Amino acid sequence: MKVLLIKDVFNLGRAGEVKKVADGFARNFLIPQKMAVMATVGAMRQIERIQASASQKREVLNEEMSGLAEQIAALELSFIANIGETGKLYGSITQQMIIDEVNEKLHVNLDRHQVESQPLREVGEHSVRVRLTFDLIPEIKITIEGEEEEQEEQPDQKGKKPRSAKIEEIVEAEEIVEAEETAESEETAELEEAAEAEETAEAEEITEAEEITEAEEITEAEEAAEAEKTAEAEKTVEEKPSESGDQEAVSE
Repeated sequence: MKVLLIKDVFNLGRAGEVKKVADGFARNFLIPQKMAVMATVGAMRQIERIQASASQKREVLNEEMSGLAEQIAALELSFIANIGETGKLYGSITQQMIIDEVNEKLHVNLDRHQVESQPLREVGEHSVRVRLTFDLIPEIKITIEGEEEEQEEQPDQKGKKPRSAKIEEIVEAEEIVEAEETAESEETAELEEAAEAEETAEAEEITEAEEITEAEEITEAEEAAEAEKTAEAEKTVEEKPSESGDQEAVSE
């Protein structure tokens, strides 16, 4: 389905652009969220107006967020995490952990979905993007320092080593994030399945309609052929008596 975007949609396009998307994605998300409309002839006449309006809103929003973008770009975050013998982190530095630090330092209320990064699992320096608007995506410098466990761990009754409280917190935070990401993936899968089911149903309806049309055309052709045969037969019957009468007239 072709839709006309009436708002900037991240990873899809800007307001005023025409995009081809899955029917289910358009009907279940873009159109209900008032991000797009069907690309009808009437809607296409509004492209210039939509683009002009969106451009003005975009400039205002970018101007409002430019100061925060500069603050984020100047920000440097440091994390200390426990590492194992291989140098890998126990757990990871998650999107939620990163955005919590940003919110605390800058006194803002950003969402973890604005952090464009996978969980960080290695020590060292990292650059992470934070999406504020369609155009403003500043980067944060993040440094992760490793810290080895100093205390000796005694095996428990089952032969497993207990984990420190800090490791427990990291693992618990990671499990929460993974659960949320799993839920989001399931929702996305459901939307895709709904879209596929809808497209399949539409295809079946089209096929059924074509079969019905084809059957009707065949029936009409057969009826037309029978009508022609009937007309020819009637004409032949009408001509025979006339020919017989002519022969009698000649013999007289």
